[in-house]
Amino acid sequence: MAVAIRLSAAEVARVRFAVSPLSETALGLRAALGFAAHEVHRPWVRGARALLADEPELPLLLALLKGCLPSFLFPVPAVRLPAFEAELAGLRAADPAYVEAECAAALRARAGELPPAAELLERIADAMERSHAALTAPHWARMRAVLEADLGRRAAALVDGGVEELFARLHEDVVWREGEVLVHGRRRTGAVRTVGTGGHGLVLMPSVFGRPDVIVDYAPSAAASIRYPADGVWTLWGRAGAGSRPRPSSAGLAAVLGRTRAELLVALGEPLGTPELAARLGVTPGAVSQHLGALRGAGLVTTRRTGRSALHLRTRAGAVLTGEADPGDPGAGVGEWGPGVEAGGLAPGV
Repeated sequence: MAVAIRLSAAEVARVRFAVSPLSETALGLRAALGFAAHEVHRPWVRGARALLADEPELPLLLALLKGCLPSFLFPVPAVRLPAFEAELAGLRAADPAYVEAECAAALRARAGELPPAAELLERIADAMERSHAALTAPHWARMRAVLEADLGRRAAALVDGGVEELFARLHEDVVWREGEVLVHGRRRTGAVRTVGTGGHGLVLMPSVFGRPDVIVDYAPSAAASIRYPADGVWTLWGRAGAGSRPRPSSAGLAAVLGRTRAELLVALGEPLGTPELAARLGVTPGAVSQHLGALRGAGLVTTRRTGRSALHLRTRAGAVLTGEADPGDPGAGVGEWGPGVEAGGLAPGV
């Protein structure tokens, strides 16, 4: 099923970006529990599972984070980057009736197995606080840098080409049609569910742990929201399975490929456009295009075009060459566009 979010002209002017630390903790737990762990997070997941082994609320977390997700764990921030503590306080203050309704919509028959809403709120808030401290907070500085860099790129797309260009670059399954945003789901049934914004606009939220899904709230209580995979996540966890293998040096790569091509290959651990690469490397866009053509011909870089824009990303072969991936480990350091999308990941959804 696809989701259509209709926006009036006034609501288009209120499209904004935000990051939710509480949501990232919940999505990280979901990945650690094995429900949606993209292979790029494999090094983090290994450590997270060990830390979760003694979590007293593990059965409750399993119940809430399997399948469709209850919206009370995924707030839409009123500011660009709230503190985790502020979002946790909001969770603790949630209306038990709202929590009960969200659980019924998301879990359906399984909701009857949960404790009463007030008790559930207290227990899950405590579990989220422990999980954030153990799993997310130690890495938050790096995660925040990746998320804020993504916000900067999206803002540039908005400045360069307006709303149409912004959505064209957001994700291949997110499409802007005059007056609405269409998010395609994994199951291409042809059915479309329309979501309103209630006059509150739309909030776009990059996510580290949401990959590969695009997550939409079917019944937003205020602003509509789209959580999409942030670019640059491959830089977070280092190299999995690299052991004691020596990492190729920049000078060594440059001696083989040439300085500019070596720098391009290193930079393309995240999807980047030609103008941004030119600015980073201090060369002309024409020179970047020429070098990218050579790297593509060697199978080290791939290019994806969306609308008027093109993004470049290194392949697995390129990641092995830079030392960001082990030849025997297909996941670590490899740039990927994201294999799937889930529309309606938040309750009440599919």
